[in-house]
Amino acid sequence: MPQETGRKIVAQNKKARHDYHIEDTFEAGLVLTGTEVKSLRAGRASLVDGFGEIDRGEAWLLQVHIPHYTLGTWTNHETRRRRKMLLNRAEIDRIERRTTEKGLTIVPLSLYFLDGRAKVEIALAKGKKSFDKRHAIAARTANNEAERELGRRLKGM
Repeated sequence: MPQETGRKIVAQNKKARHDYHIEDTFEAGLVLTGTEVKSLRAGRASLVDGFGEIDRGEAWLLQVHIPHYTLGTWTNHETRRRRKMLLNRAEIDRIERRTTEKGLTIVPLSLYFLDGRAKVEIALAKGKKSFDKRHAIAARTANNEAERELGRRLKGM
């Protein structure tokens, strides 16, 4: 069987960048069961309600929804179980220190396969207030209009 290469994205949490200020990102492996991997390879997962935590020196991913594998039998997995994230000790210590001192949250940004192995991109993030969200939308709209006008001027319209 040929080895997979490259990056195949399974799920992204686009709302996370809207709801949080992303301060730092990390890539972590995941400990999964067989039916979870098969369900992910079918492209089925949701990161919307997911978050991470550090518990007794281990990193955990909670509330990420990986639906049942359709061809699975009694060995199927729970859809929203705790999944262990694989990070090295220095990364876990740094994440734990920043979440306790600064009050940051661990948010999953994307779930993907990298060279055949399941990975999750997590971020240390701080929640945005509603006025921050409105400000970000206004800045994005102004930037888009400026680029559109610049394109018109370059075309001679």
